[in-house]
Amino acid sequence: MRTWVCKVLLLMLLPCQVWGEEAFLSPSKQIYDRYGAPMRGFLSENDTYYLPVPLEEVSPWLIAAVLAAEDKRFFSHPGVDVKAVLRAAWQNASEGEIVSGASTITQQLARALEPRPRTLWGKAKEAYNALLLERKMSKEEILEEYFNLLELGNLTQGVEAASRFYFNVSASELSLSQAAFLAGLIKSPTYYNPLKHFARALKRRDWVLKRMRENEFIDEEMYQIALSEKLELKSASRPFDAPHFTRFLYGLLPPDTRDIVSTLDRELQLYAEQLVKNYVSQLKEENVTNAAVVVLDNATGGILAYVGSADFYNEKNNGQVDGARALRQPGSALKPFAYGLTFEEGKLTPGSLLSDEDTFFEGGFRPRNYDENYHGQVSVRTALACSYNIPAVKAAEKTGASNLLALLRRAGLTTLDKPADFYGLGLALGNGEVRLLDLTNSYAALARGGVYKPVAAALNPVITLPGRETRVFSEQTAYLITDILSDNNARAPAFGLNSPLFMAFPLAAKTGTSKDYKDNFTVGYTPRWTIGVWVGNFNAQPMQKVSGVTGAGPIMHDLAVYLQQKYPAGPFEIPPGITRALVCTQSGLLAGPGCAHTKEEVFDSQHLPARCSGQHKPEITGLRMLSPSAADVFKLDPSVARASQAIKLQAECAQAACSWEMDGKTLPGTACKTWWTLQPGKHRLRVSCGLEKQEISFEVLP
Repeated sequence: MRTWVCKVLLLMLLPCQVWGEEAFLSPSKQIYDRYGAPMRGFLSENDTYYLPVPLEEVSPWLIAAVLAAEDKRFFSHPGVDVKAVLRAAWQNASEGEIVSGASTITQQLARALEPRPRTLWGKAKEAYNALLLERKMSKEEILEEYFNLLELGNLTQGVEAASRFYFNVSASELSLSQAAFLAGLIKSPTYYNPLKHFARALKRRDWVLKRMRENEFIDEEMYQIALSEKLELKSASRPFDAPHFTRFLYGLLPPDTRDIVSTLDRELQLYAEQLVKNYVSQLKEENVTNAAVVVLDNATGGILAYVGSADFYNEKNNGQVDGARALRQPGSALKPFAYGLTFEEGKLTPGSLLSDEDTFFEGGFRPRNYDENYHGQVSVRTALACSYNIPAVKAAEKTGASNLLALLRRAGLTTLDKPADFYGLGLALGNGEVRLLDLTNSYAALARGGVYKPVAAALNPVITLPGRETRVFSEQTAYLITDILSDNNARAPAFGLNSPLFMAFPLAAKTGTSKDYKDNFTVGYTPRWTIGVWVGNFNAQPMQKVSGVTGAGPIMHDLAVYLQQKYPAGPFEIPPGITRALVCTQSGLLAGPGCAHTKEEVFDSQHLPARCSGQHKPEITGLRMLSPSAADVFKLDPSVARASQAIKLQAECAQAACSWEMDGKTLPGTACKTWWTLQPGKHRLRVSCGLEKQEISFEVLP
C-alpha cells in the first residue's frame, strides 16, 4: 500500500499532460450528390465515422440521459467522484468481484485521450489526468469533447455519427427515447450492438429511462411516453456509390471539410453504371472486359457522371483501376482539333478538297485508312465526318505537329508531355496518351464555342481541377467543327445513316480507335452536356476488332437519349460571322458560273475561299503513266526488310482498268495503282489501257 501511495505522489510531481490539436481527429467526410443524396462516407484516421459537433448541437435529452447513466454528480465533483469510488469499492468487496465501476465522464474522456490498461496504476493515472482536465477545461468543454469522442459501435465515433447512423437524424433532433437508447450503448457498444442485439439495447434504454426518472431528470408522464415509443433503426446501411469518383474527389478535399456536395447526379450515375455493365457483358465474346464513362455539364465543367470501370469489385479484370483517368490512346478522337487548327489559320475550310491516296509523309510515315481503302479527292467535311486517316495527316502537315501539340495542351490534354518530334504527324491520329476525363472536357470546349474550362468536382466547397479558363478556338471555328460532327449524311459513307452516332436531336459526335484495337472512344456533345466513353481492357489485351462506333458508340447513344430527357438540350447556336454558300465540289472553292456540280457549305466569313473560275481539271481521255518515271534509279536499303521495300506503279486511264507487265511477265490485278516489291537489276515496265500502251525503263541498285 505504501508503494502505491509513493507512486501516486511521484505522479503528482510530473509535468502536466498537455493535449494539443494532435490528440483530436479530423472529421470524417461525407460526400453527397448535387441534390443532397448521400453517396459515400470516408472514415477518419481512427477508422471511424467521426462527425464532431458543438455542445449546443447535442440534444438536451441526450445530455441528461448520459449524466443519469454515467455520472449524475458530474457538475459537482472535481473530476473524480469520491462517493462513487467508495460505493464501487464496497460493492466489489462484498461480491468478491468487480460488479460496479466509478469512472466519471471526465475520467472516461481522459481514457479516450490517453488510453491505458485497466490496472490499479492505470486507473490512478486516469484519475490524475481527469483532475488536470477539470483544471484546464470548463464542464461544458469536457462534455463537448466527451460527446464527440464516444465510440458507440459500428464504426461510429461521437453522438452525431451515431445519431445519423442509427436513426438518420442529427444529434440535436434526438427524441427522449432515442437519446436514452444511445446513452445505453456507452457501457458496452459491442454487447449492446443494436444491429446484432437490438433487444438488449432496448432493455438497456429502459434502464437509462428509469435512472432519469429516479434522478428526477424527467417526470412519470415523460418516462411512460418515452418507454412506449417504438424505435426503429432507419439508416443502418452506408452508401458506397460512385466509388472511383468519390475516391478521386476525396484526394482533392481540404483536410477540414466534412460534408461535401459534389457535382455528381446520383440517379444519372447509377444509370450509367448499369449501362456500362450491360454493354461490357454483351461484348464479352469480343474480348472486352471494361469501359469507362464521363459526363460533364458544359456550363460549369461539373462532372455529372463518372464511371471508372464495369465493376469496381472485379479483381480479375482490375475493376478498381480508374478508366476515366487511365492513360489511353484516343485514335481518331483528336482529328477535329487538327482540322480546327487549319480552319483557325485559314488554311482549310469544310469545303476544301484533300487527296485520300496512299501517301508517304516525312520520316517514312505511311498511314492507312480504317477501311483499308482510298477515296480519292474528298472534302474536309467528308474526311472528318468519315474519319479518314490520310486527309487528317495532311491537315496536320499544313499546321505542323508542334502547333497541333500546343493546341491540344491548351485544350487540357496535358498528358501529351513529350516533344512534338516524338509524336510527329501521327499525333493527328491519336498516337499519344490521354485521359478520358481530359478528352471529354476538350470536347466540352467545342460545345462552349471554343472556351476551355477546368473540370469541377464539387459545388460546396467549390473544387475544380488545376487549370484556367482559356479560349482554344474562335466561336466560328468551334461551330464549323460542330457542324461537321453533327452531320449524319456526311458520315454515312463510313458509318451508315443509322449508326449509334445518329440522334433525333442535335448532337455532335466523334469516334476513335487505336490501331491495335486496345482502346476505342466515342465522345458526343450538345450545347448543354458532353459524354465521353472508353471501351477496352486494363490488361492491354486487344479487342477483337471492336471499334469506337461498335464498342463505345452504343453506350454513348443510350446515355445521350437518357440525358436529353433529364437535361434537354436545344440546337447549337450559330455565332456571328458564319456564312453559308455554294461550293464547287470539283475544286472546293466558292462556286462560279461555270461550276456544274455544287453543294451548300458553311464557312467562317473571315476565311472564305476564292471563287472558282470554272476551269476544272480536264477529264482523262487516254493513258498516262504517273509512277515510276523513265530512267528512275532506286536503291535497296540493307537495314530494311526486303519484302517491305516496294514502289508504287500508278497510271491514269480513261477506262479505270490497267494491266501491267514487268520484264515481259504480267502482274496480277487490273488496278491502275498497285505496288511492286523491289528487285535488283534493270527493268522494263509496260502498262496497257484498252488499245493504248506505254513502256518505260528503270533500275534498282542492290
